Amino acid sequence: MISNIEKLLILDGNIYGEDTVYEKGYIKIENGMITEMGERSQLTNTEEFKVISLPHGYSVVPGMIDIHIHGVNGADTMDATREALDTMTGTLPKEGTTSFLATTMTEAAGAIEKALKATADYMSDHQKSGQAEILGLHLEGPFINPDKAGAQPLNRIQKPIVEVFKNWHALSGENIKLVTLAPELDDEYELIRYLKENGIVASVGHSSATYDQIGEAIDAGLSHVTHLFNQMSGLHHREPGIVGASFLRKELMVELISDGIHVRPEVVQLAFDQITDERLILITDSMRAKCLKNGQYDLGGQMVTVKDGKALLDEDTLAGSVLKMKDAFTNIQEFTTGDMRSAIKMTAENPARQLNVFDRKGSLAPRKDADIVILDENKDVYTTICKGKIAYIREDDTHETN
Repeated sequence: MISNIEKLLILDGNIYGEDTVYEKGYIKIENGMITEMGERSQLTNTEEFKVISLPHGYSVVPGMIDIHIHGVNGADTMDATREALDTMTGTLPKEGTTSFLATTMTEAAGAIEKALKATADYMSDHQKSGQAEILGLHLEGPFINPDKAGAQPLNRIQKPIVEVFKNWHALSGENIKLVTLAPELDDEYELIRYLKENGIVASVGHSSATYDQIGEAIDAGLSHVTHLFNQMSGLHHREPGIVGASFLRKELMVELISDGIHVRPEVVQLAFDQITDERLILITDSMRAKCLKNGQYDLGGQMVTVKDGKALLDEDTLAGSVLKMKDAFTNIQEFTTGDMRSAIKMTAENPARQLNVFDRKGSLAPRKDADIVILDENKDVYTTICKGKIAYIREDDTHETN
């Protein structure tokens, strides 16, 4: 492992810059930042750089940003421990994720508060380069509709209340960046207005809202949709619902779980055609069983059975996923007419813009964080760099590093 090196030079491969693909290009990394990139013919001054030389057919893309993830490799945000968050930040680079929102779920107020405070403490005292960066928190529930609870515990659901949220936001060190709620239960859209005023993304999810209610919520500040199709009012020819609003309202960025399970591939194609890569954001919504074997695992005090890629509370209720971001990245290209550039937009650029961090993340460009993923000829993750330090190298590594 060479994760402590301050200067890295990536050579060759197809480098996906913001506006240009550099074939046989280069990227210089110094002190955690991208300092220079371009065609290899333009390269000068390579002294003191550790060189990563890539074979033909490899690609270099921006680090992926997962704005909706509960857990991985036995750990969950709701565990509320440094050890759990260490596991998450250390494991996620293996799937190409270089930053994420630690996502809570509907639970007792005390459990949510503990998770918010633990994450805030971790962000202020324990984050470091060479691991995926926690950009903040996604509060999924408890302000949701019981009729669309899904895997969220019914007895812990509560109405949206601004004062409750204010307390939680303070406990989080003001690190809550996105809130999933049911707008139809938010009186006068008071919480949505408060979120908008304070620069926090308000998202509709686990909701039975009508198309007209979504329009009113957009006027109040709603700008996001949580896991499209799952636990929401569907598309009907007399009531377009949340799905119809997702298709038609350009103000909304829209999450999608592209595992082929939560949404079958043909419907992923439909969503892509209607919404396009301009507004779609790929997420995993993964739980602690990701990277582990089939078996039974805890999710918010409920027992989830994981078998053959499905996480189920019972025969009919999906309980998050075990999807990896690298698979979301490739699946979207297999399920739709989208290409590599589209996948980059949906896994890096769009989430960065939605979280207002595009000035430092979400694309490969000078003066941005060196969050970089190297993909092999099969689009599988070969190496992940987090803020200029190598966080992951696949064990069958054969590229030259000298």
